[in-house]
Amino acid sequence: MGLVVSAFEVVEPRGAESPVLVEVPHAGVHMDPESLSWTIAPARSIGRDADLYVDALFQDAPAEGATLLFSRMSRLVVDLNRSESDCDGDAVEGGGRAPFPRGLIWRVTTDGEPILGARLPRREVERRLDLFYRPYHLTLGALLDRKRERFGFAILLCAHSMPSQSRRGHADGAVGRADIVPGTRGRTTAASAVIDAVDQHARACHFSVRHDDPYKGGFSTAHYGQPRRAVHAVQIEIARRLYMDEQSLAMDGQGFTTVRDFGRTLVARLTSAELLGQLRSNPIDAREI
Repeated sequence: MGLVVSAFEVVEPRGAESPVLVEVPHAGVHMDPESLSWTIAPARSIGRDADLYVDALFQDAPAEGATLLFSRMSRLVVDLNRSESDCDGDAVEGGGRAPFPRGLIWRVTTDGEPILGARLPRREVERRLDLFYRPYHLTLGALLDRKRERFGFAILLCAHSMPSQSRRGHADGAVGRADIVPGTRGRTTAASAVIDAVDQHARACHFSVRHDDPYKGGFSTAHYGQPRRAVHAVQIEIARRLYMDEQSLAMDGQGFTTVRDFGRTLVARLTSAELLGQLRSNPIDAREI
């Protein structure tokens, strides 16, 4: 039974707890009425810019001893994988001159369509931060602290999905992407043992892998992934073609089952005695890379 907290949910481990926390910040599609009143983006953008079904892909994580945290809110309300200071002045009154139009508050969809009817006043941004963003990150931080205190370290798996081919709102051109993209900002946010476990498991499941390309890891990976403080974070992007129809947004049943099994076995690999033993016996690798 999950604990419902505001606009997100925490599902605790079933059975023995492990040091692993799976967070899914972008699967939600809910928009509260106040946020909707500022939004002019077409309804399809809420789905196309969500990481649809990723919370369900990792629903078995608690059975493997991990804690699961997922948001119910659309990232068009506030992007939980951005810093509070990542505000574009064209989206938020008093914001900076961020060159990227999809910061804390998105102003353009990945299809290139405008999201906001007008720049948000600061009071609206603060409302979204107080209701959705800050409680989420307070909970995420507290869960990691709990695991680090109990086990001596914590492993954060930041679970996302990506369009199988870049859209015109992205800078990497109209190219196909790998099946699985682990992001660790140049192998700086986790111990090598953790990063290699993710890479090796994806390849063993016959998925193509391209590390840090095109996603190196967002705010959660960079902010919480501090091996010197015994917190190891890996962002994982899953190509949507593997489990859904990217035009209709419908789930592909057979593909979903395959990727759900990958999610379960990946969490099992990260909670394995072999990996945890490596982290305990190699403090330099685990904390000082």
